[in-house]
Amino acid sequence: MRQTNLTGESAGYVSAREELRQAEIELMRHRERVAALRRALPPGPVVDDYVFQEGPADLRAGDAPERTVRLGELFTGPGRDLIVYHLMYGKKQTEPCPMCTMWIDGFDAVAQHVARNADLVIVAAAGLPALRAHARDRNWTNLRLLSAGSSTFKYDLGSEDAEGVQDSTVSVFTRDDDGQVRHVYSAHPRMADDIDQRGIDLLSPVWHLLDLTPRGRGDWFAALRY
Repeated sequence: MRQTNLTGESAGYVSAREELRQAEIELMRHRERVAALRRALPPGPVVDDYVFQEGPADLRAGDAPERTVRLGELFTGPGRDLIVYHLMYGKKQTEPCPMCTMWIDGFDAVAQHVARNADLVIVAAAGLPALRAHARDRNWTNLRLLSAGSSTFKYDLGSEDAEGVQDSTVSVFTRDDDGQVRHVYSAHPRMADDIDQRGIDLLSPVWHLLDLTPRGRGDWFAALRY
């Protein structure tokens, strides 16, 4: 199938573009195989019903009274999965991570679509007032924001070490009919010794848009302000 109707394409360009197209097709098929393996994972371990702090849904409420909510209560109905993004903020991470913030900017925009199929929450080690202040600054309005600072949730899931150093992580959970919560899957940026930053790039389209260009992503890094 011809990709464009442009004139002036050299034979070398046409050949290289076809080679790239075939590689893109194989990459898509491989992603489908990886997704199938992920879906076929056997039941994961039952986890503690961790306790979090949550504020009112309206961020304009400022530092209004917070409430406690358990992990099992984050599922809004039967037959739903729960996606948790671990924001690097709190304890040793005294400022919100710019890269995590970039991802969550995108999550806020698509949360209403994700909600048709799964529940999505953001968890940080930061206290709830600081977390909500950051959310107001970013104009996040569609996400549940939870503080796990007083629990071992982030440590147990590998997004925090014993010294309180934070790591960006995504985790998925399911809930059994009897209410027990099971861990399904977690992923971190570091996948191997030679892959220490790109393990969860698929969570943001920014990288993929940059990868479409001849200059690629280079050494660019997200910032809270530009």
